[in-house]
Amino acid sequence: MIERKFISRNLKTYLINEYLSQNLKRVGFSCAKVQRTPLGEKVIIFASRPGLVVGKKGSNIKKLTHALKEKFGLENPQIEISEVENINLDAQIVAERISNSLERFGAGRFKSIGHRVIEDVMNAGALGIEIIISGKIPGARAKSWRFYKGYLKKCGDMAVSGILKANAAAKLKSGVVGIKVSIMPKELKEKYDITLNKIEKEVVDEIKQIQAESKTVEKKEEKVNNEELKSEKKPVKDKNIKPKKVAVKKDEENKSKTTDTKKESEATKNVKEENKEEVTKETVAPTKTEENNEA
Repeated sequence: MIERKFISRNLKTYLINEYLSQNLKRVGFSCAKVQRTPLGEKVIIFASRPGLVVGKKGSNIKKLTHALKEKFGLENPQIEISEVENINLDAQIVAERISNSLERFGAGRFKSIGHRVIEDVMNAGALGIEIIISGKIPGARAKSWRFYKGYLKKCGDMAVSGILKANAAAKLKSGVVGIKVSIMPKELKEKYDITLNKIEKEVVDEIKQIQAESKTVEKKEEKVNNEELKSEKKPVKDKNIKPKKVAVKKDEENKSKTTDTKKESEATKNVKEENKEEVTKETVAPTKTEENNEA
Protein backbone atom coordinates (compact mmCIF):
# COMPACT_ATOMS: atom_id res chain seq x y z
CA MET A 1 0.00 0.00 0.00
CA ILE A 2 2.81 2.43 0.87
CA GLU A 3 4.54 1.71 -2.46
CA ARG A 4 1.37 2.54 -4.35
CA LYS A 5 1.16 5.90 -2.60
CA PHE A 6 4.73 6.78 -3.63
CA ILE A 7 4.04 5.71 -7.22
CA SER A 8 0.84 7.76 -7.41
CA ARG A 9 2.63 10.85 -6.03
CA ASN A 10 5.47 10.55 -8.53
CA LEU A 11 3.00 10.09 -11.38
CA LYS A 12 1.17 13.23 -10.31
CA THR A 13 4.40 15.28 -10.26
CA TYR A 14 5.32 13.95 -13.72
CA LEU A 15 1.93 14.94 -15.16
CA ILE A 16 2.18 18.40 -13.55
CA ASN A 17 5.62 18.90 -15.16
CA GLU A 18 4.25 17.94 -18.59
CA TYR A 19 1.27 20.29 -18.25
CA LEU A 20 3.44 23.22 -17.18
CA SER A 21 6.00 22.63 -19.95
CA GLN A 22 3.19 22.72 -22.57
CA ASN A 23 1.56 25.88 -21.17
CA LEU A 24 4.70 27.81 -20.19
CA LYS A 25 6.49 27.96 -23.54
CA ARG A 26 9.17 30.57 -24.33
CA VAL A 27 9.40 31.41 -20.66
CA GLY A 28 12.51 29.33 -19.91
CA PHE A 29 10.66 26.66 -17.93
CA SER A 30 13.10 24.17 -16.36
CA CYS A 31 11.15 21.92 -13.98
CA ALA A 32 8.61 21.87 -11.17
CA LYS A 33 8.68 20.29 -7.71
CA VAL A 34 5.70 19.41 -5.52
CA GLN A 35 6.10 19.55 -1.73
CA ARG A 36 3.48 18.34 0.76
CA THR A 37 2.78 20.74 3.64
CA PRO A 38 0.12 20.70 6.38
CA LEU A 39 -1.63 23.67 4.72
CA GLY A 40 -1.65 22.01 1.26
CA GLU A 41 0.58 21.29 -1.74
CA LYS A 42 3.40 23.67 -2.59
CA VAL A 43 4.39 23.81 -6.29
CA ILE A 44 7.85 25.32 -6.98
CA ILE A 45 8.40 26.37 -10.61
CA PHE A 46 11.98 26.90 -11.82
CA ALA A 47 12.22 29.27 -14.79
CA SER A 48 14.71 31.64 -16.39
CA ARG A 49 12.10 34.44 -16.81
CA PRO A 50 9.97 34.51 -13.65
CA GLY A 51 8.26 37.80 -14.62
CA LEU A 52 6.60 36.21 -17.65
CA VAL A 53 5.39 33.29 -15.51
CA VAL A 54 3.69 35.62 -13.06
CA GLY A 55 2.06 37.79 -15.75
CA LYS A 56 0.27 41.09 -15.28
CA LYS A 57 -0.88 41.41 -11.66
CA GLY A 58 -0.48 37.65 -11.17
CA SER A 59 -2.99 36.65 -13.85
CA ASN A 60 -0.99 33.63 -15.04
CA ILE A 61 -0.54 32.29 -11.50
CA LYS A 62 -4.30 32.49 -10.85
CA LYS A 63 -4.99 30.50 -14.03
CA LEU A 64 -2.41 27.89 -13.08
CA THR A 65 -3.77 27.43 -9.54
CA HIS A 66 -7.31 27.00 -10.86
CA ALA A 67 -6.10 24.42 -13.48
CA LEU A 68 -4.09 22.46 -10.91
CA LYS A 69 -7.13 22.24 -8.61
CA GLU A 70 -9.45 20.97 -11.33
CA LYS A 71 -7.15 18.65 -13.33
CA PHE A 72 -4.91 17.15 -10.67
CA GLY A 73 -7.12 17.33 -7.58
CA LEU A 74 -4.81 19.50 -5.46
CA GLU A 75 -6.72 20.93 -2.46
CA ASN A 76 -4.85 24.17 -1.76
CA PRO A 77 -1.97 24.60 -4.27
CA GLN A 78 0.51 27.35 -3.51
CA ILE A 79 2.68 28.32 -6.48
CA GLU A 80 6.19 29.61 -5.87
CA ILE A 81 8.54 30.78 -8.64
CA SER A 82 12.33 30.62 -8.38
CA GLU A 83 14.82 31.86 -10.93
CA VAL A 84 17.43 29.54 -12.42
CA GLU A 85 20.95 30.67 -11.51
CA ASN A 86 22.82 29.51 -14.59
CA ILE A 87 20.72 29.13 -17.74
CA ASN A 88 23.44 27.42 -19.78
CA LEU A 89 23.77 24.53 -17.30
CA ASP A 90 20.08 23.57 -17.43
CA ALA A 91 19.37 20.95 -20.10
CA GLN A 92 15.65 21.78 -20.51
CA ILE A 93 16.29 25.49 -21.02
CA VAL A 94 19.08 24.74 -23.53
CA ALA A 95 16.77 22.40 -25.50
CA GLU A 96 14.02 25.04 -25.54
CA ARG A 97 16.51 27.66 -26.69
CA ILE A 98 17.57 25.46 -29.64
CA SER A 99 13.94 24.76 -30.63
CA ASN A 100 13.03 28.47 -30.48
CA SER A 101 16.04 29.46 -32.60
CA LEU A 102 15.24 26.75 -35.19
CA GLU A 103 11.63 27.94 -35.44
CA ARG A 104 12.83 31.52 -35.77
CA PHE A 105 15.77 31.20 -38.21
CA GLY A 106 14.83 27.96 -40.01
CA ALA A 107 16.60 24.65 -40.61
CA GLY A 108 19.37 26.12 -42.75
CA ARG A 109 21.31 27.47 -39.76
CA PHE A 110 21.07 24.43 -37.49
CA LYS A 111 24.88 23.88 -37.45
CA SER A 112 25.71 27.40 -36.34
CA ILE A 113 22.96 27.21 -33.66
CA GLY A 114 24.35 23.91 -32.31
CA HIS A 115 27.98 25.10 -32.16
CA ARG A 116 27.00 28.39 -30.51
CA VAL A 117 25.02 26.60 -27.81
CA ILE A 118 27.93 24.20 -27.16
CA GLU A 119 30.36 27.10 -26.71
CA ASP A 120 28.01 28.86 -24.26
CA VAL A 121 27.50 25.69 -22.19
CA MET A 122 31.23 24.84 -22.02
CA ASN A 123 32.10 28.44 -21.07
CA ALA A 124 29.55 28.23 -18.25
CA GLY A 125 31.61 25.44 -16.63
CA ALA A 126 30.14 22.17 -17.87
CA LEU A 127 32.37 19.13 -18.23
CA GLY A 128 30.69 17.93 -21.43
CA ILE A 129 27.63 18.32 -23.64
CA GLU A 130 25.91 16.34 -26.39
CA ILE A 131 23.16 17.63 -28.72
CA ILE A 132 21.27 15.34 -31.12
CA ILE A 133 18.99 16.94 -33.70
CA SER A 134 16.91 14.47 -35.70
CA GLY A 135 14.45 15.22 -38.47
CA LYS A 136 14.21 16.51 -42.03
CA ILE A 137 17.30 18.68 -41.76
CA PRO A 138 18.61 20.10 -44.08
CA GLY A 139 16.89 18.16 -46.92
CA ALA A 140 13.70 16.20 -47.37
CA ARG A 141 15.20 12.97 -46.01
CA ALA A 142 15.29 12.53 -42.23
CA LYS A 143 18.73 12.43 -40.58
CA SER A 144 20.22 12.74 -37.14
CA TRP A 145 23.04 15.20 -36.44
CA ARG A 146 25.23 14.93 -33.35
CA PHE A 147 27.15 17.81 -31.77
CA TYR A 148 29.37 17.06 -28.77
CA LYS A 149 32.26 18.44 -26.77
CA GLY A 150 34.10 17.59 -23.56
CA TYR A 151 33.63 14.52 -21.36
CA LEU A 152 30.27 12.78 -20.92
CA LYS A 153 29.43 9.60 -19.03
CA LYS A 154 27.45 7.04 -21.01
CA CYS A 155 27.04 4.17 -18.53
CA GLY A 156 26.83 3.51 -14.82
CA ASP A 157 24.91 5.19 -12.00
CA MET A 158 26.52 8.55 -12.74
CA ALA A 159 25.11 8.52 -16.29
CA VAL A 160 21.59 7.81 -14.96
CA SER A 161 21.40 10.08 -11.92
CA GLY A 162 24.12 12.71 -12.46
CA ILE A 163 23.81 13.79 -16.09
CA LEU A 164 21.08 16.31 -16.97
CA LYS A 165 18.93 15.20 -19.92
CA ALA A 166 16.08 16.96 -21.72
CA ASN A 167 13.97 16.65 -24.88
CA ALA A 168 12.27 19.28 -26.99
CA ALA A 169 10.53 19.59 -30.36
CA ALA A 170 10.64 22.31 -33.00
CA LYS A 171 7.77 22.65 -35.49
CA LEU A 172 9.16 23.59 -38.92
CA LYS A 173 7.72 23.72 -42.43
CA SER A 174 9.39 20.43 -43.37
CA GLY A 175 8.04 18.73 -40.25
CA VAL A 176 8.69 18.25 -36.54
CA VAL A 177 12.36 18.15 -35.47
CA GLY A 178 13.39 16.40 -32.26
CA ILE A 179 16.10 17.80 -29.99
CA LYS A 180 17.88 15.84 -27.28
CA VAL A 181 20.34 17.53 -24.91
CA SER A 182 22.53 15.91 -22.24
CA ILE A 183 24.91 17.92 -20.04
CA MET A 184 27.46 16.77 -17.49
CA PRO A 185 27.64 19.50 -14.80
CA LYS A 186 30.70 20.63 -12.91
CA GLU A 187 29.39 19.21 -9.61
CA LEU A 188 30.08 15.68 -10.82
CA LYS A 189 33.79 16.41 -11.22
CA GLU A 190 34.52 15.87 -7.52
CA LYS A 191 32.57 12.59 -7.47
CA TYR A 192 34.27 11.52 -10.68
CA ASP A 193 37.74 12.34 -9.28
CA ILE A 194 36.97 10.43 -6.06
CA THR A 195 35.83 7.37 -8.00
CA LEU A 196 38.89 7.57 -10.24
CA ASN A 197 41.20 7.72 -7.21
CA LYS A 198 39.47 4.70 -5.68
CA ILE A 199 39.77 2.74 -8.91
CA GLU A 200 43.45 3.68 -9.27
CA LYS A 201 44.18 2.57 -5.71
CA GLU A 202 42.42 -0.75 -6.25
CA VAL A 203 44.32 -1.33 -9.49
CA VAL A 204 47.66 -0.46 -7.86
CA ASP A 205 46.95 -2.81 -4.95
CA GLU A 206 46.08 -5.64 -7.37
CA ILE A 207 49.30 -5.03 -9.34
CA LYS A 208 51.35 -5.13 -6.13
CA GLN A 209 49.74 -8.42 -5.10
CA ILE A 210 50.45 -9.94 -8.50
CA GLN A 211 54.08 -8.79 -8.36
CA ALA A 212 54.54 -10.24 -4.86
CA GLU A 213 53.04 -13.56 -5.95
CA SER A 214 55.29 -13.69 -9.02
CA LYS A 215 58.36 -12.98 -6.87
CA THR A 216 57.50 -15.83 -4.49
CA VAL A 217 57.03 -18.18 -7.44
CA GLU A 218 60.39 -17.13 -8.90
CA LYS A 219 62.14 -17.73 -5.57
CA LYS A 220 60.65 -21.21 -5.32
CA GLU A 221 61.78 -22.02 -8.87
CA GLU A 222 65.32 -20.78 -8.09
CA LYS A 223 65.47 -22.99 -5.00
CA VAL A 224 64.36 -26.02 -6.98
CA ASN A 225 66.93 -25.31 -9.71
CA ASN A 226 69.73 -24.88 -7.17
CA GLU A 227 68.81 -28.17 -5.49
CA GLU A 228 68.88 -29.94 -8.86
CA LEU A 229 72.30 -28.49 -9.68
CA LYS A 230 73.69 -29.58 -6.30
CA SER A 231 72.36 -33.09 -6.79
CA GLU A 232 74.06 -33.26 -10.20
CA LYS A 233 77.42 -32.08 -8.78
CA LYS A 234 77.47 -34.63 -5.90
CA PRO A 235 79.58 -37.87 -6.59
CA VAL A 236 77.66 -41.07 -7.16
CA LYS A 237 77.99 -43.62 -4.35
CA ASP A 238 77.48 -46.75 -6.51
CA LYS A 239 80.38 -49.21 -6.57
CA ASN A 240 80.11 -49.98 -10.26
CA ILE A 241 80.22 -46.35 -11.31
CA LYS A 242 83.47 -44.55 -10.60
CA PRO A 243 84.34 -40.88 -10.99
CA LYS A 244 86.06 -39.62 -14.11
CA LYS A 245 89.32 -38.58 -12.42
CA VAL A 246 89.98 -42.09 -11.13
CA ALA A 247 89.28 -43.53 -14.56
CA VAL A 248 91.78 -41.13 -16.13
CA LYS A 249 94.48 -42.10 -13.62
CA LYS A 250 93.88 -45.79 -14.27
CA ASP A 251 94.13 -45.21 -18.02
CA GLU A 252 97.50 -43.53 -17.50
CA GLU A 253 98.69 -46.41 -15.28
CA ASN A 254 97.56 -48.99 -17.88
CA LYS A 255 99.40 -47.10 -20.61
CA SER A 256 102.59 -47.02 -18.50
CA LYS A 257 102.22 -50.75 -17.79
CA THR A 258 101.86 -51.57 -21.49
CA THR A 259 104.98 -49.56 -22.31
CA ASP A 260 106.88 -51.37 -19.54
CA THR A 261 105.74 -54.77 -20.78
CA LYS A 262 106.80 -53.87 -24.32
CA LYS A 263 110.25 -52.88 -23.07
CA GLU A 264 110.59 -56.12 -21.05
CA SER A 265 109.54 -58.23 -24.05
CA GLU A 266 112.14 -56.51 -26.22
CA ALA A 267 114.83 -57.09 -23.56
CA THR A 268 113.91 -60.76 -23.25
CA LYS A 269 114.06 -61.14 -27.03
CA ASN A 270 117.54 -59.65 -27.11
CA VAL A 271 118.69 -61.99 -24.29
CA LYS A 272 117.30 -65.02 -26.06
CA GLU A 273 119.02 -64.07 -29.32
CA GLU A 274 122.38 -63.72 -27.49
CA ASN A 275 121.95 -67.13 -25.85
CA LYS A 276 121.18 -68.72 -29.22
CA GLU A 277 124.34 -67.28 -30.72
CA GLU A 278 126.47 -68.65 -27.87
CA VAL A 279 124.91 -72.10 -28.20
CA THR A 280 125.58 -72.23 -31.92
CA LYS A 281 129.25 -71.30 -31.34
CA GLU A 282 129.70 -74.04 -28.78
CA THR A 283 128.17 -76.64 -31.07
CA VAL A 284 130.36 -75.64 -33.99
CA ALA A 285 133.63 -75.78 -32.02
CA PRO A 286 133.60 -79.49 -31.01
CA THR A 287 132.84 -80.61 -34.50
CA LYS A 288 136.14 -79.17 -35.69
CA THR A 289 138.12 -80.99 -32.94
CA GLU A 290 136.43 -84.21 -33.77
CA GLU A 291 137.49 -83.88 -37.37
CA ASN A 292 141.12 -83.30 -36.34
CA ASN A 293 141.13 -86.35 -34.08
CA GLU A 294 139.75 -88.55 -36.84
CA ALA A 295 142.49 -87.35 -39.21
